Amino acid sequence: MAFELPDLPYAQDALAEHGMSKETLEFHHGLHHKAYVDNGNKTIAGTEWEGKSLDSIVTGSYQSGAVAQNGVFNNASQHWNHCQFWEMMGPGNSSMPSELESRIKDAFGSTDSFKEQFVAAGVGQFGSGWCWLVANAGGELEITKTENGVNPLCFGQTALLGCDIWEHSYYIDFRNKRPAYISNFLDNLVNWENVAQRLG
Repeated sequence: MAFELPDLPYAQDALAEHGMSKETLEFHHGLHHKAYVDNGNKTIAGTEWEGKSLDSIVTGSYQSGAVAQNGVFNNASQHWNHCQFWEMMGPGNSSMPSELESRIKDAFGSTDSFKEQFVAAGVGQFGSGWCWLVANAGGELEITKTENGVNPLCFGQTALLGCDIWEHSYYIDFRNKRPAYISNFLDNLVNWENVAQRLG
């Protein structure tokens, strides 16, 4: 199955008033994500991965403990990550559904505490990567961080919310202020209805 760049679920300028500019989405979606798609298709062509699902390529090509992953994994995982990322955001300033809010309070004490821990995870990830809210194999909520393109699929977790903390995700709008970018992501960009649906 060839990788395909998905359309954004909103206009390129739809998030501008919430802290993610049209220019950022033009670069991030139209150039960075597209490069993962194009390069991914080149790396899987004629290999054992050609024709397999994206999830199976990610999990099958992941090398545990290897920070510098292979080209198949890097492109497939970043394609997967970005497909989730666009859907996890929205322009509607959605409120957190009650069931999700209850689960977050049970796991982290309060929504404020959850946000503080999520920001801390993202800020604490050295270099490029992602921070996540996941449901582990036992269904418990956890905050994690991963280097480069590594994602929750690699650990048998369900990704509920992911924040891209590669510099190309925030530098146009926030320069080097990663904490402000992540806080704004949580307060103004997350589509909490989408997060809640991922709980199953």
